[in-house]
Amino acid sequence: MAEDVEHMFWYNLRTGEVEQGFESPSTDRVGPFETRAEAEHALDILRANSAKWAEEDAAED
Repeated sequence: MAEDVEHMFWYNLRTGEVEQGFESPSTDRVGPFETRAEAEHALDILRANSAKWAEEDAAED
């Protein structure tokens, strides 16, 4: 991942819009993402990661 997160892409959870850089408060955005396309699919990525982590947690029990 690039070091310059200020210029990367973020998904705004409140508005559903993709932003480049720190446009909105950190509590409203998720990321950073390398590309605009990744940020546009942020919710899908978050759901997939959550499911993967839940499976890993269940396997540890």
